Amino acid sequence: MPSRAPLFPRRILLSAMLLVALLTACGPDTLREAKNSPYAPGTAGGTAVDGLIVGHRLMAAGEYELALRAYYRAAGEQGATVDVLSAIGSANLKLGRLGQAEQILRRATEADKGFVPAWNNLGVVLMERGKVAEAARVFQTAYALDSGETDSIRENLRLALAKSQGTAYAAPETGRFKLMRRGNGEYLLLSPH
Repeated sequence: MPSRAPLFPRRILLSAMLLVALLTACGPDTLREAKNSPYAPGTAGGTAVDGLIVGHRLMAAGEYELALRAYYRAAGEQGATVDVLSAIGSANLKLGRLGQAEQILRRATEADKGFVPAWNNLGVVLMERGKVAEAARVFQTAYALDSGETDSIRENLRLALAKSQGTAYAAPETGRFKLMRRGNGEYLLLSPH
């Protein structure tokens, strides 16, 4: 019977060669961040990327649960800063966890009484929870702190005040107004003569 050479040393040699090839292919030059990449930014030194940046990108992509995880990681690294608390509250709002969002956003407004995004987002949560009068007061605070510069805060305040006075979302009489399309998705309200 012819003797066969043991396969064990060949497997070790092949495994070692494969490992070296993989490590060479994964060097820092091959892991550069592409411009406009949808993925989280990487660093050549192997340090972690800011969880807030990752979370913001995930929120923009509609990945709210993953964004919340990234914000929790940021809280572990940076502490419970007003930015982190506001981001966690916003992610909870998007996930429909209104009680948690309200609690965390209240903590954010206590941590920094001048942080406009936390005030605005707290107002949104309060509106969602049906606390319209309090939401109007919170939007007024956000509007005052912002000096009226942000259109979305102004619009939120307007809607909250109108809803608190019972005039928001009042349906017009049937046939009174009709929508006509103008240009790229803009609509113009016209009243019939």
